[in-house]
Amino acid sequence: MSSATDSGIANSFTDLMTSLMVIFILLLCAFMNNAFEESQSTRTKILEKLQQQLKEYGEQGVTVKSDDNDPLALLILVPEGLLEFTIDRSEIPEKGALFLQSFIPKLTNIIYSDEFRNDISSVVVEGHTDSLGSDNHNLELSQRRSMAVVSKSINILEDQKISSANGSEKKEYFLRVLSASGRGKQDLYIINGEEDHELSRRVIFKIRVRSFEEKKIEKFLPNV
Repeated sequence: MSSATDSGIANSFTDLMTSLMVIFILLLCAFMNNAFEESQSTRTKILEKLQQQLKEYGEQGVTVKSDDNDPLALLILVPEGLLEFTIDRSEIPEKGALFLQSFIPKLTNIIYSDEFRNDISSVVVEGHTDSLGSDNHNLELSQRRSMAVVSKSINILEDQKISSANGSEKKEYFLRVLSASGRGKQDLYIINGEEDHELSRRVIFKIRVRSFEEKKIEKFLPNV
C-alpha cells in the first residue's frame, strides 16, 4: 500500500511539474511575442516618421522602406545618380556633397529625437555595385564609397555642432551607431529576371531597431 501511495504521489508531482513547465513555456512565448511585436511597432513608427520627414527626397529617387529580410530593419535607398560617383572612384563630388549636406542633418534629427534615440541599434551605410567587374574590385570599391559617405556625414555633423545647442551630442550619438559596409555585387537589383545596373549601383542607409534582448543587456551596461 505504501509503495502504491508513494508511486501515486510521485506521479502527481511529475504531472504538476510538467504542467508548470508547460505554463512557463507558454508565458515565455507570449512574453517574447509581445516584445517582438513591440519592436515591430517601433519600427513602423520610425518608418512613418522617416517617410514623412524625408518625403522631399522621394522626387530625387530616394526610397524609404522596410527590409524584407530583417523584421527589425529599415532601408533608405540612395541611387547612384544622386551621389554621382565617378566610375571606379570613391570621392564624393559636389552634387553628392550638397545632397548629404541637406540629408544627413534631417536623418540625424529623426533618429536622435527623444522619441527614437533609445530604440536605434545601428545605422549601417552599405555600398553596392553592379555585376560588372571582378568581385574583389567591386567589394573594395563599394567599401571605399560607403566609408566616404560615413566620413562626409561625420564632417557635416562636426560643422553642425557649432551652430546647434546639442550638435555635439548628435555627433557622438551618430558615431556610436554609424558604420560602413561594402557589399560589392552581393545584392543586385533584379527586375523581371534581369539586372538593372543603374539601380544596383546605390548606397543604402540600413537602420536597425533594438531587439528586446539588446534593450535588456543595455540596462546592465548603461555606458555602452
